Amino acid sequence: MSEVYITKTANYLPNEPVSNDEMELYLGQIGERASKSRRIVLRNNGIKQRYYALDKEGNPTHSNAQIAAQAVRNLMDNDPVKLKEIDLLTCGTSIPDQLMPSHAVMVHGHLPETNPIEVISPSGNCCSGMHGYKYAYLSLKAGDAKKAVCTGSERLSRMLHADQFEIEVQKMGELEDNPYLAFEKDFLRWMLSDGAGSFLMETEKNKDGISLRVDWIEAFSFANEAETCMYMGNEKLENGQMKSFMDYSPSEVMEQSIMTIKQDVKLLGENIVRLGFKKLEGSIKNRGLSADDITYFLPHMSSFFFESKIADMLEECNMHIPKERWFTNLENIGNVGAGSIFLMVDELFKSGKLNVGDTILLAVPESARFSYVFSMLTVC
Repeated sequence: MSEVYITKTANYLPNEPVSNDEMELYLGQIGERASKSRRIVLRNNGIKQRYYALDKEGNPTHSNAQIAAQAVRNLMDNDPVKLKEIDLLTCGTSIPDQLMPSHAVMVHGHLPETNPIEVISPSGNCCSGMHGYKYAYLSLKAGDAKKAVCTGSERLSRMLHADQFEIEVQKMGELEDNPYLAFEKDFLRWMLSDGAGSFLMETEKNKDGISLRVDWIEAFSFANEAETCMYMGNEKLENGQMKSFMDYSPSEVMEQSIMTIKQDVKLLGENIVRLGFKKLEGSIKNRGLSADDITYFLPHMSSFFFESKIADMLEECNMHIPKERWFTNLENIGNVGAGSIFLMVDELFKSGKLNVGDTILLAVPESARFSYVFSMLTVC
């Protein structure tokens, strides 16, 4: 079977970067009050700027599909001839612009220069782009595709705007009495960013310049043993079961903020590092590798809060990777969910730091119900 290479990377980040002090100018204030959790969350997550597909009036400037399509255009130099060479398009995202049609066909619709091609829309959250990446990898290996383009994108800012929390304004007393409830519903507003990254994947490496050979990809779900942690469009019941938005009346959907993104922060802290990175230990050792074989470690993190947690778990698993070999752009790009790992690889690929023979370990955890994707690349 053919080797598979990432031969080119690209990104698209909408509008100008937004600093911490400017966030509420774009997202608004709930109940015309500055958020009490904002400074606490920002201090812990270490993010200094991010990108929003919004203007300061809260109006959208791009759709998710448009952001992803622009990342594809940048990847192919906006050249109609190169766009016609794509024969597989995979597009991962946490929240597409609509329930149907699929996200990938909407992205494809913004690329009229392309041919009728296979498109794949993996559902999920942070891992969705990586699932599309694995589909492309296997398709290229099997000879079903020659030029595959993978994207990971998010356009979450509109769901974080204050006008999406109008019902909460009526419950300010309840939120004051229960700070945990306020944190649960508010803290994600200061964690997430918009943008997209893209890979061109082929069975032949670049003749000029470096390529990244895909050595292996492994994916795991722990939903068999862990409850739902992050959710939207449903509600978590006391017994841990999930109730769909379809099983609520329209008024209940509004009154109970069913369409708001929520996260069980206690469950997150207990599981997100422990489950996945313990599994990574087996993936590395089963291939006769050790931490010494990894030149660059690219962990997708929602917050720098988890940096020391990951380091401690790697140490516990006898996989210590010195911090100088870690690479992340979380501070300046923000947490772009499904797009984050694509954006990290893109920046490292273009950095001039890579040498032939370097290895890159990608680690993508997803807190929704604890899924993980790991992949090893070799510079060639």
